[in-house]
Amino acid sequence: MFIDGQWVDGESSQTIEVENPANEETVVTIPAGTAGDARRALEAAKRALPKWADLPPIERAKLLHKLADAVAANRDHLARIVTLEQGKPLKEATGEIGATETFIRYAAESARRIEGDIMPSDHPGEEVWIRRVPYGVVVALTAWNYPSALAARKMGPALIAGNTVVLKGHECTPLSGLELARLADEAGFPKGVFNVVTGTGRTVGEALTTSPLTDLVTMTGSVRAGKEIYRAGAEKLAVLRLELGGKAPFIVMEDADLAGAVEAALAARFTNCGQICTCNERMYLHEKIADDFLDRFVSRAGALRIGDPMEDVDLGPKVNRPEVEKVESIVNEAIRAGANVLLGGRRLRDGRFAKGHWFEPTVLTGLNNDAPIFQKEVFGPVIPVLRFHDFEEAIRYANQTEYGLSAFVFTNDFRRIMNLSRTLQFGEVYVNRPNGELIQGFHNGWRNSGLGGEDGKYGLDGYFRKQTTYLNFA
Repeated sequence: MFIDGQWVDGESSQTIEVENPANEETVVTIPAGTAGDARRALEAAKRALPKWADLPPIERAKLLHKLADAVAANRDHLARIVTLEQGKPLKEATGEIGATETFIRYAAESARRIEGDIMPSDHPGEEVWIRRVPYGVVVALTAWNYPSALAARKMGPALIAGNTVVLKGHECTPLSGLELARLADEAGFPKGVFNVVTGTGRTVGEALTTSPLTDLVTMTGSVRAGKEIYRAGAEKLAVLRLELGGKAPFIVMEDADLAGAVEAALAARFTNCGQICTCNERMYLHEKIADDFLDRFVSRAGALRIGDPMEDVDLGPKVNRPEVEKVESIVNEAIRAGANVLLGGRRLRDGRFAKGHWFEPTVLTGLNNDAPIFQKEVFGPVIPVLRFHDFEEAIRYANQTEYGLSAFVFTNDFRRIMNLSRTLQFGEVYVNRPNGELIQGFHNGWRNSGLGGEDGKYGLDGYFRKQTTYLNFA
């Protein structure tokens, strides 16, 4: 682990094996951290905080730029690490490292965008100052689907705001965060400013989120984990930023560009083996175009190349055995309930797929909107499809969910588009395009999809607290 500028062993001799999901071989072992390890990292971050917070933002930015440069220079190495521990195709992992650099670079460029307010008082000889100041020690917990980009998405804005950071990646994918620590150390970050601990959420994660030394928790992960952190933080009124699950509807109207909609639906469902919180999780097709759309979509999905993610393929494995078993269980439940299998429907376990966690691209029809597969987050290469009669019915289907992260709509009707902000209950809406949020936007979920948000000026603002000063100079 990387604590207080040093590479250290865990307090315990216990370790965790990091598995390659494509062949189930152990890539490396990492320390199974303890509550004591978490406390050491938090104490280091707390000691480093005063000097780091006092450093002018432009000086903090210089170090972040150096880190971004190092990420770019080590792109191929970092991408291979992502593929080894997470399983996504190497070309997708290379794109993730590009996003990692972009998150850090954008944060550095924000150094001169940190603003406050000066306003007149109701009293003579007085002004009101409102300043943005760092929270303090930020705990960043990241999911396994984008282990490098999610770490950068959190550490970049947290650090430029003047906070110090303790990062814990998922125990399945800890190596990307450790590599960022190595590069940050080489870039000259002061000791204790950026720390990385490893271990399970039950032990290290709980210790980090409940500690009185922690000032803010930012987490990307499941709804279950988010609610546990929410409950645990209630006792100390913890400040939380939770980016949780999604169940994005993909609506295609009768006037849509079908060729573009098919390609967008394909990318939004099967990129990263469907392991993206903004993925196309359920498709709603207007009855007039449903047959044509499905013919094209099934043909394209059936042609996806599955295999060794280090090679030129379209689809790699699921990240681990529990995840692929979860997908298998959801699909089997849907088939037992009467779903029609238009494509796929099974876990791959034979021949070259005898090792690893593989599931074939799957398209299902024949169920209604309250079926579990339309309500549970699948997070895999599986898509249920339902036809609808008109726009109002499609919107009603889309909103019948506990989630509220993202939604897709394909239509050329301007009136429908203008009504989306009023009718669709999601924090992020993609119109006539696949998913893929932009750095200057705001990535935020409603309802069970989370609290707070990431990216752009609104995401950066989440890493500041406000201080008001009433300055009387009469």
